Amino acid sequence: MKYTKIHKEGYCILPCIFLFLLALNWAAIYFLNNPIVTIILLVWSVITFTICVRFFRSPYRKIEIDDPNLIVAPADGVIVVVEPTDELEHFGDKRMQVSIFMSPFNVHVNWYPIAGKVVKYVYHKGKYMAANLPKSSTENERSTVVLETPSKTQILLRQIAGLLARRIVTYAKAGNDCNLNEELGFIKFGSRVDLFLPLDTEIYVKIGEKTTGNKTIIGKLKN
Repeated sequence: MKYTKIHKEGYCILPCIFLFLLALNWAAIYFLNNPIVTIILLVWSVITFTICVRFFRSPYRKIEIDDPNLIVAPADGVIVVVEPTDELEHFGDKRMQVSIFMSPFNVHVNWYPIAGKVVKYVYHKGKYMAANLPKSSTENERSTVVLETPSKTQILLRQIAGLLARRIVTYAKAGNDCNLNEELGFIKFGSRVDLFLPLDTEIYVKIGEKTTGNKTIIGKLKN
């Protein structure tokens, strides 16, 4: 059975937003005494809160695959990069980069793209440039997570903040096991996820293609 719930990252912020909007509307009614302004503010508040609730939605998704070499999309969004890139933070060589840009209207849950083990997690402070710019991968606030498959192939996943995203949440910790259908983290209000894969990875997506997190197959690792 498919369903959508509110993600736990919204449990605190949504009540705060609701109380703020409630107080704002109460102040407008009490102090302004202007029916037109009051109605406009009420409509704006309902729309704003609806957008916020939608942002923190967490749909139920479960994927079942019988090939451990398949790479599953870690996020909803649009493919903005598919190209060989120098990855100097961890690998120090050229890797196939696949990047997914998430707008504020996408689901912002991040899932593990493979099963295996987390071998590295690093958080980096940084800028808040538009997440679709190439420099955002190395200059924006970001989290780096390195995953290793049972066959010892490593891939790097990078959560990147954007103009609106000011909070990256990463559940992955070095030494932990990781599994498909398991959440890796959450990025609040617009962002991007980069994958750095071995150069011989068979890529199944192209620039401009939409992805569905924990559902779309990004590519396949060589044995």
